[in-house]
Amino acid sequence: MPHDPKHPLFWVAPLLLVAVLFLAWITYEPSGAAGQPPRAVEALQAPKPTRVLFAGDMMFDRSVRTAMRMHGGDFIFSCISDTLQAADLVVANLEGPITENLSMSEGSVIDTPANYTFTFAPEVAALLERHNIKLVNLGNNHILNFGVAGEYTTKTYLKAAGVEYFGDTQNNTVAYIDTRGVRLAFINYNEFAPEGWRENASTTLGQIKETREAGLLPVVYAHWGDEYKLVAPERLQTLARQFVDAGAEMVVGSHPHVVEQSEVYKAKYIYYSLGNFIFDQYFLPEVERGLLLEVTFSPTGVLKVAEIPTVLSRDRRTCVAVPA
Repeated sequence: MPHDPKHPLFWVAPLLLVAVLFLAWITYEPSGAAGQPPRAVEALQAPKPTRVLFAGDMMFDRSVRTAMRMHGGDFIFSCISDTLQAADLVVANLEGPITENLSMSEGSVIDTPANYTFTFAPEVAALLERHNIKLVNLGNNHILNFGVAGEYTTKTYLKAAGVEYFGDTQNNTVAYIDTRGVRLAFINYNEFAPEGWRENASTTLGQIKETREAGLLPVVYAHWGDEYKLVAPERLQTLARQFVDAGAEMVVGSHPHVVEQSEVYKAKYIYYSLGNFIFDQYFLPEVERGLLLEVTFSPTGVLKVAEIPTVLSRDRRTCVAVPA
């Protein structure tokens, strides 16, 4: 090629190259339909559904604490860990505070006050995180077993371990979780709240409306009801439907220590009680059985719900129940 800019052929090659590139550009069609972006780009931009696993009551004191000291904390989850790890997020009720206090309930006499006064060892926070339980409800009837100080240390240990929480009695905290582009708001209703059940219901209704108006999907995790009853009382059925009317995407309950009924109201799922998840109750077949809910959310709501029955083993592990 001539190197003299005055030579007539000096500019020909660059002009030809520009012409070829321009023709290639105007005739290019992406791999999708004509005029549409490539499908690969669409797949990257579209939010994927997210799977949230809901569990019931977790208690890490009494004989559960003894088993953890003998076999290690991971032993408690050893036959259900794979199920937990498969979810994008696991949510459960933490039925007591995490403190450095000595246990009062370990080795105590059944049906005495000490038997129902719980404190969980500090390492429980990291144990939860290792098994993908990265969000816990604190709004329950045992979180203040060691007072406001015990609730404060619970939050401190959870934060240090990377575990989020909601429903604490001091602030009625709402947990805002964005997973795979799905924006969820986890809201507690605590029938045993210090301010009273009516006041707490009003707070919960307000949080539902506020988060729904902000474009989030409000999920209510309630601690309510009557222990060992297989059917939720009418007062809770009325309240659950009020939560849905206010904008709740789903309502999940705990506290009765047995699995209660479920329903679909205005196309929204209500599970009144998931029963025990981590506990040491064996006096009835019903208290040994729990329920995990695998809920698939899209950015606009619940896509599907799958039920996973669980069973409390006498060695203090929780396992997926084997079909009869």
